Amino acid sequence: MILQNIFRKQPAEPLKAWNERKNEDFNYELIEHYFKNKDNSSAFQTVGDRLPVDIDFYDLFAFIDRTSSRIGQQYLYNQLLVIETNLHFDDREALIDYFINNEDKRIKAQTLFSKLNRRESFYISHLFLSDYISKPKWFRVIRLLSFTGFTAFVLTFFIHKVFILLMLCFLVNMAFHLWNKRNIMIYMDSIPQLPLLSRIADELMKWNVLNHTDKTIRDASESIAKLKNGITFFKFENKVRSDLEALLLSVWEIIKIILLIEPLTVFDLLTKLDKKRADIQTLFEYIGQYDSAISIATLRKELPYYCKPVIINTAHTLEFTDIYHPLIPDCVSNSLQINDKSILLTGSNMSGKTTFIRTVAINVLLAQTIHTCFAKDFCLSQMRLFSAIRITDDILNAVSYYFEEVLTIKNLLEKSESSANNIFFLDEIFKGTNTIERISAGKSVLSYLARSNKNIVFVSTHDIELTDLLSEEYDLYHFTETIQEKQIRFDHQLKSGNLTTTNAISILEINDYPEEVTTEAKKISSAMRTNSLRINSPIE
Repeated sequence: MILQNIFRKQPAEPLKAWNERKNEDFNYELIEHYFKNKDNSSAFQTVGDRLPVDIDFYDLFAFIDRTSSRIGQQYLYNQLLVIETNLHFDDREALIDYFINNEDKRIKAQTLFSKLNRRESFYISHLFLSDYISKPKWFRVIRLLSFTGFTAFVLTFFIHKVFILLMLCFLVNMAFHLWNKRNIMIYMDSIPQLPLLSRIADELMKWNVLNHTDKTIRDASESIAKLKNGITFFKFENKVRSDLEALLLSVWEIIKIILLIEPLTVFDLLTKLDKKRADIQTLFEYIGQYDSAISIATLRKELPYYCKPVIINTAHTLEFTDIYHPLIPDCVSNSLQINDKSILLTGSNMSGKTTFIRTVAINVLLAQTIHTCFAKDFCLSQMRLFSAIRITDDILNAVSYYFEEVLTIKNLLEKSESSANNIFFLDEIFKGTNTIERISAGKSVLSYLARSNKNIVFVSTHDIELTDLLSEEYDLYHFTETIQEKQIRFDHQLKSGNLTTTNAISILEINDYPEEVTTEAKKISSAMRTNSLRINSPIE
């Protein structure tokens, strides 16, 4: 009974409502492990490092994540960044509908998943994605020392002088025991949770939601269940509740040292687990699929409105109605339909250009990953996403801002050559160099990206000259603002056509710049605009 109490856990607190947005620190190093180590080579696209930075993906994930387990959290993270080759969402929608329509099952599932919400659960993915510690070549020495320790322990009861040998064995074996302890800590966190993984999967199968997956899951669950005796060994690291239990565990630790039980058991179990990686991954992804479905259902329930996107098998298709950014309170919505051309946006700072580009990028990504868009209607063809929005210089590698731009945009040019549909998001192209060369290079690059009917480009600029140079290849849109009583008012509404007004010098005036400065600036601006050479200057 005492040993049973050692392993007993307090029942999870029953859940009564949909999960709220998490109020916790997100350990992305652990959350990302499944995504970064899983083989996604067969996917249509695994989103790289650039786009997540450009769209503030960590903040977006924190907003979307309503999972109840660390497994679900890792699974959802991977789900959001991997566009599958075949965009079939029937299973996901079936799970979402099931939990929306069956509150008792949803609460039961959340309660089950919450048992896997400890930090230790992050390490389950290591059991099928990471290399195990190798058995040392001298491992036979451990077997010999274990036999010697056992023999000395038994003989001590009959020949008291053997106690000296026993103590010597204890000291030697302790060194091997501690060596082993340092190397298996990650397994002490992950392996004890495998029986729980199996039991939760068994419970989910009883609900008979996804019939075609049951046999695969059942076989994996039975395979893991066969290791129950070996896995139970790891549970002796659980918390102690009384002095008597502490004494028993201390005695057990001494026995483990004398007989070197830990290294013998661990390496034997790891050998067996190495052959069951696929089974562990199957159960992991099965539970993750259910938990992430509840997270998406919860997200949809919270939103002011959303839509399930329509994905069609044609090139160069993108249109949406009342799209909005989920992280901006009371965000102004906008609508757009692509008509055989890419999109060039103009407007001053804070008018909404970059936010609009990020909003489109977020929705194009989520349409193809979780089948959910922050819009009233959203229609697109399957497409890969690439971006150059938030570029910074690399001080550690002595790379200037402009050179970082050059490398980033070169990568976009290479991606544009693929046979797949692509969408590119760019903000202020080549702003790290002088005006004339910025406009010249920018025009050439943007023409190159848009030349294929498989590519869509969203680009913002302050250079009004680019609107003239690209008017045949790009549809022009802009954002504007008004200045009233020394206040700037932005409506953040997307407007068709070219920007016809500028306000940079007016903004200087309302911020009380010296009149001499603003007057001279106006004269220079007027002269430059009427100059036959059209010396280029940005709107700002």
